[in-house]
Amino acid sequence: MNRKRLESIQDLENQAKAIRRDIMMMIHQAGSGHPGGSLSATDIVTALYFNVMNIDPENPRWEDRDRFVLSKGHAAPVLYAALAESGYFQKEDLKHLREIDQHLQGHPDMKGTPGVDMTTGSLGQGISAAVGIALAGKLDQKEYIVYAVIGDGESQEGQVWEAVMAAAHFKLDNLVTILDHNRIQLVGPCCEIMSVEPAAEKFKAFGWHVIEIDGHNMEEIVKALTEAKAYKGKPVMIVAKTVKGKGVSFMENTAAWHGNAPGDEDLQRALAELA
Repeated sequence: MNRKRLESIQDLENQAKAIRRDIMMMIHQAGSGHPGGSLSATDIVTALYFNVMNIDPENPRWEDRDRFVLSKGHAAPVLYAALAESGYFQKEDLKHLREIDQHLQGHPDMKGTPGVDMTTGSLGQGISAAVGIALAGKLDQKEYIVYAVIGDGESQEGQVWEAVMAAAHFKLDNLVTILDHNRIQLVGPCCEIMSVEPAAEKFKAFGWHVIEIDGHNMEEIVKALTEAKAYKGKPVMIVAKTVKGKGVSFMENTAAWHGNAPGDEDLQRALAELA
């Protein structure tokens, strides 16, 4: 198995910075995309792909691999960057984000992109798919873990809570979900649009084991994911407090960069901060 695994926190942090640079460059090249939610999830996705998940980039459909579902599918740039940096396909492909005749579409497509385990984009549906994959693993007596990343704006969807209820009912302790809790959605703060607070307490009430962390503290992320992988009896929800646009100062904590591409000057400023 040829898998790039990073052991040190410093190496993981450096890899996350590289992924953030990839995100900025590919969205700039495309002229469209979602930087804010991609940047907020970067540290989580980096820890998964470069330290925690059992995967093989040379065999993307390996039956016993851990699975990853990006339920907040509009944050596809962070997934594509992680896949390219892991070796699923050439980094050169990142220049072709959202081009209709290429394989990196605006939302993840499992039929077109090596390493994508589930097609997502319609908010709320990804976690349902993750529950189904985890249930299949139980029925097939497989040892793989299913990881899913959901958004807090996405958690306003009723389907999310149906999936959360089902996961607890079936005791899917092979399912680890991470809430990218950046508190901002397309047009403003989640609390003003449709609050999902108190998020951690709600997931606990639905029967999940809940871990709360700083979603940008790599040491906390790895520790939480390691604990989650070993936990038995319940599905695990990691509530990760994150910052929309993390790593690029002028994008942080604002809805303005939810779905806008950086211009030439914006890109140079961002890359300078991410050097």
